Amino acid sequence: MTEEIDEHFIASVRGMRAGAAHPLADSDRLLELFDAQLGSRHLDLAARQLRGRGLGYYTIGSSGHEGNVAIAAALRPTDPALLHYRSGAFYLERTRQVPGQHGLRDVLAGMMAAASEPIAGGRHKVFGNHDAAVIPQTSTIASHLPRAVGVAFAIDRARKLGVDSPWPADALAVCSFGDASANHSTATGAINTAIYCGYQRLPMPLLLVCEDNGLGISVPTPAGWIASAYGSRPGLKYFSASGFDLLEALRTARQAAEWVRRKRMPAFLHLSTVRLMGHAGSDAEIAYRERTQIVAELARDPLLGTAELLVSTNVLSPTEVLERYEAKRAEVLVLAEQIAVQPPLRSAEAVMAPLAPRRPRLVTERAAALAPPAAAGAGGAAAERLTLAQSINRTLGELLDRNPRIVIFGQDIARKGGVYGVTRGLRHNAGAARVFDTLLDEQSILGLGLGAGLSGLLPVPEIQYLAYLHNAADQIRGEAATLSFFSSGRYRNPLVLRIASYGYQKGFGGHFHNDNAVGALRDIPGVVIASPARPDDAAAMLRTCVAAAEVDGSVCVFLEPIALYHTRDLYVEGDEGWLAGRPNEHAAIGSGRTHGDGTDLTLVSFGNGLRLSLRAARRLAADGVSCRVLDLRWLAPLPVDDLMREAEATGSVLVVDETRRTGGASEGILAALVDNGFTGQVDRVTSEDSFIPLGDAALSVLLSEDAVYRAAINLLTP
Repeated sequence: MTEEIDEHFIASVRGMRAGAAHPLADSDRLLELFDAQLGSRHLDLAARQLRGRGLGYYTIGSSGHEGNVAIAAALRPTDPALLHYRSGAFYLERTRQVPGQHGLRDVLAGMMAAASEPIAGGRHKVFGNHDAAVIPQTSTIASHLPRAVGVAFAIDRARKLGVDSPWPADALAVCSFGDASANHSTATGAINTAIYCGYQRLPMPLLLVCEDNGLGISVPTPAGWIASAYGSRPGLKYFSASGFDLLEALRTARQAAEWVRRKRMPAFLHLSTVRLMGHAGSDAEIAYRERTQIVAELARDPLLGTAELLVSTNVLSPTEVLERYEAKRAEVLVLAEQIAVQPPLRSAEAVMAPLAPRRPRLVTERAAALAPPAAAGAGGAAAERLTLAQSINRTLGELLDRNPRIVIFGQDIARKGGVYGVTRGLRHNAGAARVFDTLLDEQSILGLGLGAGLSGLLPVPEIQYLAYLHNAADQIRGEAATLSFFSSGRYRNPLVLRIASYGYQKGFGGHFHNDNAVGALRDIPGVVIASPARPDDAAAMLRTCVAAAEVDGSVCVFLEPIALYHTRDLYVEGDEGWLAGRPNEHAAIGSGRTHGDGTDLTLVSFGNGLRLSLRAARRLAADGVSCRVLDLRWLAPLPVDDLMREAEATGSVLVVDETRRTGGASEGILAALVDNGFTGQVDRVTSEDSFIPLGDAALSVLLSEDAVYRAAINLLTP
């Protein structure tokens, strides 16, 4: 089956006549760019043929967007690129610039889900190439823009800190996206952040490329909207060019790239394109567009624009244009047949191999190196009795001292020292380049971290409250957690995200300052979730998370119980039973900690639930019930071995979960017990399936010590 754009191109070129102009001075360079455009077009045509034969799985193409080849030509192959899924010609030109790369083969292997595909390994069709500085993106709707802002920011920040970076000191970051995506809150927030940084004279060498084809699948973008929205924004230099006119696009792209590289400020390049062959192979474009609209856009085919240029300047004859066109078709089809016999990923183990690599021995060694040298000595960190907030503060300070790559940032964390004082003094000691405030936008805070982690830094961002994470969770789910997976581990996202979490703030703040929803994090593959409760555990676990981020590129979320930040006592006022030192110990990822050695009942908990469980266990002991309490410490991965050992030790388990009954942690804990063959008594006690209200009403829906005590008695009563 032939495609209309294929037939139209051939017929149009046959009707061309050679011009009288002399060949252009850079005709050889134009032929290289035309070759990339031809390759991109024939990849799209091949994708539909392969899909029809059951050999291909991805048909979102770049036809009509081939003018983006000019962007790649204007940049250096060392400029990090985060590409729109229609940037095929850009990708082919970028890989052409790097010896040993084969862009056509890469893309075909991705379409056909071949395990030999060199970046995603058959997990998805992406534009990504480590050697060509192309950071892979999937079919995202603007979610890569916050990361692009972070990459651009970190280029100059790494140089300022004297930290090695994969990007040259004068590099710029380029990020391409569609006109419909430009309306997404993620895009508008990221672009605002780029302008915000530039307004403060912070280097932001970011080239934003909007490939505007006038459609969001079936929804038209109003004519002139992109220029209206972005053409006159203070702090954002605006350039525009036609993707049909290769010379104009190349000239404008060079101007834009030079401006960004020299000024270290953001610019917006508006590239006018068309979308040919619909959104994807399954898209019946005629269902929502008039036939006259579809035909009219064939005349704006950028391949025709380049062919007309080459023919009119006598660089090629019409016959030679068609010879190149057919030669590229043949090249692509031959490669496709070669790749068709290559195997896909065939096992869960193979698919998941790059998801979350763990090298516990190396992490242990690195965590030990990050620990304070005097931790075990008299009067040292082990002897100093601290609150949870103080322990985290001291540990962050030591980590800043021991690792020059660490940067700590978030809303209110620098001069103020955080809402609860947890980061107080860190800016004064480490400097404003390493501990700094951000604008109030969680997507941008996380995007900054994702970009910084790719650029040689080790980001430790803070989200002020757990409820504030939810409007930005896709930066963890769709970007951070997937990067290693879709790059076969060639790119990693080292990140330690601190979040003030959970409830029990004695009525303060209501839901948005008391949130116990962890379900949005627990189901993200590969993410490490730390939930320390005690000061000594917090110090050890924070060092472990930083070590895992360094060694394995782990994405770690560090949930800090707000209500325990300044808690001093455990059982009675003045006992200071919740204070602890910071011993030079390692808390391995997925390892719990047992308190007590009771033989009647095992209480399994974490966070605020640990304190409730310890207090309930003391009351139960007075009733003759001997308990042990397992602090899980890690919600992902769960400490299953420790859980089973402590469960079998008593034969009775009560899961004490301060989060919600539905979607909370207890569901996974119970499932782990069942999956691993536990046959003893088991029950759970949780908070209610409710948001947390203001004032004393919060106590009616949050788990209480009395509820834990009653549940334990009920479990053990015949």
